[in-house]
Amino acid sequence: MTSVKVKKYFLFCLLLITAINIFAQNCNSDSVVLKILENECSAMPATYNNSIKLFSNGAAKFEDMFAEIANAKHHIHLDYFNFRNDSIGNALFDLLAVKAQEGVEVRAIFDAFGNSSNNQPLKKKHLKKIREKGIQIHKFKPVRFPYIDNFFNRDHRKIVVIDGHIAYMGGINVADYYIKGLPEIGDWYDIHIRVEGDAVVQLQDMFLKLWNKSTEQNVGGEQYFPPVDSAFSGDKTMIIIDRTPNETPKQMRCAYAVAIREAQKSIKIINPYFLPVHKVKKELKKAIKRGIDVEIMIPAKSDIPFTPDGSVYVAHSLMKRGAEVFLFDEGFHHSKIMMVDSLFCTVGSANLDSRSLRYDYEVNSFIFDREITDSLTHIFENDKNRSTKLTPEVWKERSCWKKFVGWVARLLTPFL
Repeated sequence: MTSVKVKKYFLFCLLLITAINIFAQNCNSDSVVLKILENECSAMPATYNNSIKLFSNGAAKFEDMFAEIANAKHHIHLDYFNFRNDSIGNALFDLLAVKAQEGVEVRAIFDAFGNSSNNQPLKKKHLKKIREKGIQIHKFKPVRFPYIDNFFNRDHRKIVVIDGHIAYMGGINVADYYIKGLPEIGDWYDIHIRVEGDAVVQLQDMFLKLWNKSTEQNVGGEQYFPPVDSAFSGDKTMIIIDRTPNETPKQMRCAYAVAIREAQKSIKIINPYFLPVHKVKKELKKAIKRGIDVEIMIPAKSDIPFTPDGSVYVAHSLMKRGAEVFLFDEGFHHSKIMMVDSLFCTVGSANLDSRSLRYDYEVNSFIFDREITDSLTHIFENDKNRSTKLTPEVWKERSCWKKFVGWVARLLTPFL
C-alpha cells in the first residue's frame, strides 16, 4: 500500500470515528434526558410508537380536528381552558350535536375562570342549549366567594381525544382569534399537535381522571382504551408531562429544568408569558455560563397587560448574561415551545410562569425526534426575521415607565 493510500485510509478511519462519536453523543443526549425525565421528574413512561402531525396555526388545527370529529364512532372528549361563544365555538358545538344524535358519547370540560375571563363566555343559556343537544358539558371548579383557593389550580390544558385513537394537544383554545387575530394585537400564532399511538392512552387517562373527579362520575373501561390498530405504524418517541396539583406539582418545572440543564449546544424558546420560576431561570443562567447558545422569543404585544413588560425585563437580565432575545412584532406569539440541541422539543399548554409551573393543571409533550424539532426550529428562525432583537440600544429606548412596570412584575413573578 502506497503512502498516499495509507494517508487516505487513516483519514477515512478518523472521519468515520468522529462521525460515530458525534452520533453516539447525540443519541446519548436523547436517552439521558429521556431517562432523567422518567426518573427524576416522575414523568409518565416514554412511548415509542407515535405519529405526530404539527399545526402552526388555528385554521389548520381546526380543519383537521373537525374532520376527525365528523368520523368519530364511539366517543369525543374535549378539555379546554375555554370555549368562546363565537363562530368557531358555535361550529364546533353544532358538529358535536350531530355526533351526539348519532349516538357518539360527547364529553366536554372547560375551566370556569378561563370562561369568565374572556369577553365572549359560555353563559347558562348557552350551556342549557348545548346540553339539550345531548352533549355532556361541565364547568371545572366554579369560582365561589369566599373560597379563595378556587382562584388557584385552574385547568389550563387543551386535550381532545377521539375514539381513544387520535388526540390533540398544545396551546390552541377554541376561539376565532386563532384564525382571525385581534384588532389590537394583530394575528395570533400558536402550536398544536395531533398524536396517534400509545401516548393517546396517557392523554385519555388524564382526561377521564379530571372528568370523573369534577363530575363525580366513574367513566372508564376498555372501550375508552382500544388497542392500537395493527396496521398503524409510528416511530416518534414522546414523554407526556402531566402537571396535576397535589399529585405531580413539580413535574413540569422539573422537566423544563432538566431539559435546559442537559443541553449541550443550543436552547431555543418561544413563550408568551416569560416569567420563569427560580429553578428554570437558574438553569438558564447556568446554560449561558457554560457556553450554550440560548435564544428566547417573546411577543412584543400581549393579550394581558402588565405581563409583557415583566417578560422583557426578565429576558433583558438574561440578555446581559449572553442570551439572544427577540421581541416578536407581527402579532401575538402564544406558542409554548422549546427546542434543545436540534434533538428534542416540547409542545404544550404550559407557560413559563408561576401560574403554569406552580398552580394550574397543564400538559406538555417532550418529543424526541429530529424532524419535529427541525420543523419548530424552522418556525423560530423564520420568526426572528419578524422580530426586533433586544440589544442594549433597544433597551435604552424603552420608556422609564415600561422599565418600572417590568421591575414590579419581576418582583411579583411567584404569583403571575
